Amino acid sequence: MNDLVCTHPLNRKPRFVLWAGLCPLLSALCLWSSAQAAEIRLRILETTDVHMHLLNHDYYQDKVTDEYGLAKTWSLIKAARAEVPNSLLFDNGDLLQGSPLGDYVARVKPLQPGHIHPAYKVLNQMGVDAANIGNHEFNYGLPFLKQALAGANFPIVSANVVVAQPGVPPEQSPPVFTPYVILDRSFVDTQGARHPIKVGVIGFVPPQIMLWDRDHLQGRVHALDIQETAKRLVPRMRAEGAQLVVAIPHSGFERGETPRFAENSVARLSEIPGIDAILFGHSHGEFPGKFFANYPKVDLARGTINGVPSVMPGRWGDHLGVIDLWLDNASGSWKVKDSRAEIRPIRDPATRKALVNAEPQVALTIAAEHEGTLAYVRSQVATTRSPITSYFAQVADDPSVQVVSSAQLAYARRAFQGTEYEKLPLLSAAAPFKAGGRQGWSYYTDIPAGPIAVRHVADLYIYPNTLKAVRITGAQVREWLEMAAGQFQRINPAGPEAQNLINDGFPTYNFDTLDGVTYQIDVTQPARYDRTGKLVAPEAHRIADLRYQGQPIDEKASFIVVTNNYRASGGGNFPGLDGKNIVMDAPEENREALVQYFRDVGQFDPSADGNWRIRAVPGVKLRFVSGAGGVAHLSRYPGIRLVKDNGDGSALYELVP
Repeated sequence: MNDLVCTHPLNRKPRFVLWAGLCPLLSALCLWSSAQAAEIRLRILETTDVHMHLLNHDYYQDKVTDEYGLAKTWSLIKAARAEVPNSLLFDNGDLLQGSPLGDYVARVKPLQPGHIHPAYKVLNQMGVDAANIGNHEFNYGLPFLKQALAGANFPIVSANVVVAQPGVPPEQSPPVFTPYVILDRSFVDTQGARHPIKVGVIGFVPPQIMLWDRDHLQGRVHALDIQETAKRLVPRMRAEGAQLVVAIPHSGFERGETPRFAENSVARLSEIPGIDAILFGHSHGEFPGKFFANYPKVDLARGTINGVPSVMPGRWGDHLGVIDLWLDNASGSWKVKDSRAEIRPIRDPATRKALVNAEPQVALTIAAEHEGTLAYVRSQVATTRSPITSYFAQVADDPSVQVVSSAQLAYARRAFQGTEYEKLPLLSAAAPFKAGGRQGWSYYTDIPAGPIAVRHVADLYIYPNTLKAVRITGAQVREWLEMAAGQFQRINPAGPEAQNLINDGFPTYNFDTLDGVTYQIDVTQPARYDRTGKLVAPEAHRIADLRYQGQPIDEKASFIVVTNNYRASGGGNFPGLDGKNIVMDAPEENREALVQYFRDVGQFDPSADGNWRIRAVPGVKLRFVSGAGGVAHLSRYPGIRLVKDNGDGSALYELVP
């Protein structure tokens, strides 16, 4: 019993009576009268995976769009800030690459010393409090990244990238970037009083950057495991005074257990004590959202993972992430007593109508860069006599993929002239990059007949990959195709009559087809590999009748496969590809090879050579969903028919036996 309670004015009875009856009440009254606990509502806002879609302008189609654009998100940010007295805004990376505007600033008219990158011009004006780095920030190399980051007037945090030092373990190496920052902020409580609060912010990037951008990073940096780095640094942030810790991992959320050095580590990150909120991204998903309804330890109503408020707002500025935290200091320090997370869209998903207007300041801020990009993408390189589309590139050999393969083959033939590899069989690997799915039902290559401009080249090949070639055996050719065939669901010949063909969880950019060989895909077999590259069905073989020049492939023979730096260095976890068998390491981008190919052919009629097909399954209708825009092109695909238009921008199709 303390003296304060015992001398309370209501104390009128003997001490033992007070102890037995009134003391609990008096204690509560005394605490209430001496000091009431303060309560603060803090709103945390997130943008992620903008990919240089600063304006709501589709450079590939050269038109304004309501589907994306940071200029639209900024309007949501203004509205969200106006609703509460306290807010913080963070960006989660993959900001600098992903549209022709990004290429223009990095490659066409490179950023000059002392100039501010247009992305950071916009984020500076938006009042971003701190930002993380995504994996695509490394696509243009470390010197460019350093130059771009210098234009940010807010902290950039990334904790798990460290300097590569000979003889020094990565865990003991210094960080390349600021690993975390502790922001000193002042927030207003519900009674109008101000309180200083220290907010710790820490960022992470997928360790796979060491594969995906091997050429830029090998020997220069190391990437550490996300969870291990967080376990080491979050307690340090708390010890340095952080009263609230916000984690910004550029990493996705997997359903099951994830291994060490996992690309998508949010589930493991949510288990670390001391993290109050998680702002994630990378996989372009929407959390909280119905896709995650059956994930373990998820509360979609509150937007939590393992009880930690979390948010992932899509991609390209199509959503704003919002986390509301209710803090109180009843315990003597600021704690999160309640939370709610949501994502706010820039357009109505049902009606596809815009919900907000674009913030005009963005267009004013980057007017020069935007106009320069338009001039660049409108320059002509060839003429096509028929359309080039990717609506059906997942189910049939397709001109949109064929033309990329042909360009890569033309480049490699020139490169290998006079070398020891000149007479080896040459193949080409390519995949459909724009194939709807999580990116929306308008996300397809759709180039009309007529002039081919640079914007169309970027439409066919959206990434700034560089050309690589690998030397592999015929057996490895087969395994390469087996991995790619994981794109398809297993079909049961016994029924039902209609079955879904496409595995929606398989990234379309990993559906490689190989030109130079012929083959069929037997979808009645289980997938030999899972999406991580793990051999899960050793006895299964989906690739059938694999031939080179009409003869069964010699599995011991050597082949050269031209591809890109991502795949050759291990991206996608394809068997036999780890960067050790590269025999051509070209500085040119795959897109440059495509531009040169177009200029060489001039006028052409795009077509596919039909070197692969899906085997029909008697008695079963193989169905798939693609963009409704494909209906207009069905006359060019006799092996595909329309089942129904779904009315939401998608349509249901089926293969014709």
